[in-house]
Amino acid sequence: MSKPEIFVTFRVTQEEKDLLKQYCEQSARNQTDVLRELIRSLKRRLK
Repeated sequence: MSKPEIFVTFRVTQEEKDLLKQYCEQSARNQTDVLRELIRSLKRRLK
């Protein structure tokens, strides 16, 4: 896998942030890993 080169910044509601935090805690993963997986899953949806 290539080394990440770009930063992505976006705004979320407090509710969305809390949901992400809760998911990360339950899955014992950090936010970056969870969001990267979500972005990669978009490829399957495009087919």
